[in-house]
Amino acid sequence: MTKTDISFSQALREGTWSDHSESEGAGFMEDLMKGRGTREDYIALVAQHFFMYEALEGATEAMRENPVAAPFISDALIRMPAVQADLEFLLGADWRDRIEAVPATRAYADRITEVAATDPGAFVAHHYTRYLGDLSGGQFISRLMQRHFGLERQGVEFYAFDELGPIPEFKDAYRAKLDEIGLDQAGREALIAEARVAYGFNTEVFVDLARAKKAQ
Repeated sequence: MTKTDISFSQALREGTWSDHSESEGAGFMEDLMKGRGTREDYIALVAQHFFMYEALEGATEAMRENPVAAPFISDALIRMPAVQADLEFLLGADWRDRIEAVPATRAYADRITEVAATDPGAFVAHHYTRYLGDLSGGQFISRLMQRHFGLERQGVEFYAFDELGPIPEFKDAYRAKLDEIGLDQAGREALIAEARVAYGFNTEVFVDLARAKKAQ
């Protein structure tokens, strides 16, 4: 089957599969998932989410009226209130003064701000990479963090999408929107390329987190 025979959502999935697998297998996350990481490691990850989603959800506001990007935007996906609640629970009221972006996270947030607020295809690439990940592997991460660190709902609010409805149905609808996206072939190829960039940044964030941990 050639790429012209498959849906765009499938082409996007296949076009980023190796990048996705590499990101999932990054050592920092592997340790965290297998129970070799610490509560502090998890908190460091939550802190990086704050900076990523600050940029992404800022771009979301800029894209609300764009005809290509708007179909993907749902207020039920917004993560900033949840990640802030998690950080307050995990670190205390002064959490904002206690978190820092690793270099890769700063570069990732800068990239989102640079392209996603002005290019609807790039916006969808970053939107897809982050939110569909939260709705897929992120749900597994949430259960593991609860188990490893004795958390209940507080501390993993980031992964809870109570207002979204059934997650499988939402993901199916999201993929259907990808298949109908108002981009020509060149625009679709550029979207896949930008999604690969996003996965690359994600992997580098894990590398930087591991490096920062080793330096402590």
